[in-house]
Amino acid sequence: MTRRALIVGASRGLGLGLVARFLARGGNFSATVRRPSQALADLSMGTPLRIEAGVDINDDRAVADLRTRLAEAPDFDLVFVVAGIAMQAGTPASLLSREVVGAVFQTNALSPIRFAEAFHRRVAPGGLIVLMTSKLGSVSLNRGGGWSSYRAIKAALNTLARSFAGQYKGADWGVVLMHPGWVRTDLGGRRATLDVETSARGIVAVPESRRGQRGCVYLDHAGETVLW
Repeated sequence: MTRRALIVGASRGLGLGLVARFLARGGNFSATVRRPSQALADLSMGTPLRIEAGVDINDDRAVADLRTRLAEAPDFDLVFVVAGIAMQAGTPASLLSREVVGAVFQTNALSPIRFAEAFHRRVAPGGLIVLMTSKLGSVSLNRGGGWSSYRAIKAALNTLARSFAGQYKGADWGVVLMHPGWVRTDLGGRRATLDVETSARGIVAVPESRRGQRGCVYLDHAGETVLW
């Protein structure tokens, strides 16, 4: 069982849902938010959950300060980076401003890898770094087009994650790129096929089956492999 986890980006949506599922399974967990979240505070009542506010994954100083605050805590079985933004995700890349493309690339592709770099020494032997991605980042499965900018940025995250795992191929932890399914969140919309609880229930079970994994794998919330 995952007994020590750090969930990055837990104020709402899937991040909040993941914290709820992990707490239900038992353990000691830490969760980060950029700004205080009443929903997360309510969830934490009577639990060992440690909430770390003011953590923006685009802010290297904030990430370094978090690492310092957690320096005396035991290493994590799981570091799960959920944080991301959705800005004009369905707009073709050619129509987006360069400022929007830059902001989304930084938050959704570059910053998760920088966070992993900052915390990889805090992953316990046999543990995992999990990065939230999407099946839309699969180049092989892109047959119909659409959501081109979102696809490209998730494909960039996937490539960076695979390179990161290769850089540390001798490490005693692994990397999982996680597709949560089509979930009813701000990004997925009301037509999505999964609610947050169903997706989160599947996602939290995946690390248990992957303990001791090395390298980088690309999986969905049911633990099935997604084509690169």
